[in-house]
Amino acid sequence: MLKKFIEQHHPDYLRVKVLPKSAKNEVVDILDDDTIKIRIKAVPEKGKANKELISFLSKELDLPKEKVQIISGKSDQLKLIKIV
Repeated sequence: MLKKFIEQHHPDYLRVKVLPKSAKNEVVDILDDDTIKIRIKAVPEKGKANKELISFLSKELDLPKEKVQIISGKSDQLKLIKIV
């Protein structure tokens, strides 16, 4: 779902809503405003959920972790992610 979205839209940035403390890491949905809902297993403390989100996105998009950056929302559920 995520790869297809990226291939169709070629975005430089992704708007992501993170749902931490989930049973597994997965893309849940892509909303009408192109916000991507993602479940993450990690808890939202000390950057654990952010690290796991970057790791998950890099695997899903076949990119090195350095190419996926959180631009804003590091302490919020809604994040702006830059794909370098």
